[in-house]
Amino acid sequence: MTAQAAGYELAQLNIAAMTQPLESPGMAEFVANLERINALAEGSPGFVWRLQTDEGDATALRPFGDDMLVNMSVWQDLDSLKDYVYNTAHAEIMRRRREWFDRLSQAYLVLWWVPQGHRPTIEEAQHKLVLLRDNGPTVDAFNFGHPFSAP
Repeated sequence: MTAQAAGYELAQLNIAAMTQPLESPGMAEFVANLERINALAEGSPGFVWRLQTDEGDATALRPFGDDMLVNMSVWQDLDSLKDYVYNTAHAEIMRRRREWFDRLSQAYLVLWWVPQGHRPTIEEAQHKLVLLRDNGPTVDAFNFGHPFSAP
């Protein structure tokens, strides 16, 4: 289930509702860590791609609303993504998320398999998040707690 399946990669989307504007003093520590944590992801084994502007900024993209940050990336397999999320400095930032982000009542993270080389669009990711929210984990849209093997 976690090994890379021939011809497929794992896409992930997570969204976060900021408690205050990104430019505010209360978000300064989060913002100060963005470059370091993004570089850590990009240098992690199994990392393939992440959504960003031409300037390397994902925080400028707000497809879910002005107060919502979006993170979307593609990884070789589930183990690579899990290792980055839970076993690197990313975990220390994640543990502090309540300092900067509101708790969401619906799913805010979704995983799905994509053909190798495919880079998901925001619209595709939004659709996958809605699928997960509406149907729970399925082979088309799932989470870390209920993963599915690649096709």
